[in-house]
Amino acid sequence: MHTVAVLALDGVSAFDLTIPCQVFTLATHPDGTPAYEVRVCAERAVTATAGPAEPFRLSSPYRWDDARHADTVVVPGVPAEREPPARIVRLLKEAAAAGARVASICTGAFVLAHAGLLDGRRATTHWRFADALAARFPGTRVDPSVLFVDDDRVLTSAGIAAGLDLCLHMVRRDHGAAVAAQVARMMVMAPQRAGGQAQFIEYRAPESDSADLGGTMQWMRDKLAEPLTVADIAAHAMMSRRSLSRHFLAQTGTTPLRWLLAHRLQRARELLEGSDLPVARVAQSTGFGSVEAFRHHFTRHIGTTPSAYRAAFRM
Repeated sequence: MHTVAVLALDGVSAFDLTIPCQVFTLATHPDGTPAYEVRVCAERAVTATAGPAEPFRLSSPYRWDDARHADTVVVPGVPAEREPPARIVRLLKEAAAAGARVASICTGAFVLAHAGLLDGRRATTHWRFADALAARFPGTRVDPSVLFVDDDRVLTSAGIAAGLDLCLHMVRRDHGAAVAAQVARMMVMAPQRAGGQAQFIEYRAPESDSADLGGTMQWMRDKLAEPLTVADIAAHAMMSRRSLSRHFLAQTGTTPLRWLLAHRLQRARELLEGSDLPVARVAQSTGFGSVEAFRHHFTRHIGTTPSAYRAAFRM
């Protein structure tokens, strides 16, 4: 039987911890026999957290060393700033070298990174911690826009509930779509969610615009519905196009048209969430010109279609 070891480190997220337990124990073969044996491996009693609630202690009959010969080792989320125990780092390295599949949920990716398992690999974590993961482990190609990343024997998932998507994906990979669909049905969730993590990322407006481009940026926000060109923007800023591009890049880290696109997409998200405007009107109101262009840009950058986004986030 395929053995799944779930590592319980001190400060582990209780929700993250239970996700693989729930998913893998619900998976069965066609004859009804269990497809996995799940072991929660904790070194004595560890502290678990559940949001703002008081932390609590949990224990298990299995120790960390019991994960050494598991087929799959899952690391749930833990405090991102906390360095994992040296024993865990060695255990993960040895498990991966022995051919085990290693996966993380949410900030568990930091533990895999400490073990060197994400070096040179594409990976993800909760969007709030993606920049920190990329900064601390520059050898990792962090993708904050997806729900999970399957890089052969090393898999990572985005924040919290994305662990469900990852574990269902592993069941699907091991036993096929029918078994994964049955598990999803038991959990009352879709077998596969549309889109990626990008649709959940919180938009933060800049605290203040630069002194020389602030007026132009506000003017661009006021004219999101209009087909602005770089020449139009440069004329308002009273700069050459080359000078505008140079100033924009220095002060915002991007180009004028990409900045404009980001604000158009954010306005479109607001309209999809809080208005009854048809998608065509939303496209027109945000300057995309056509529904086709709007769908293309929205799907490419947000990871799902405008209609699917509205269905998921409608106020």
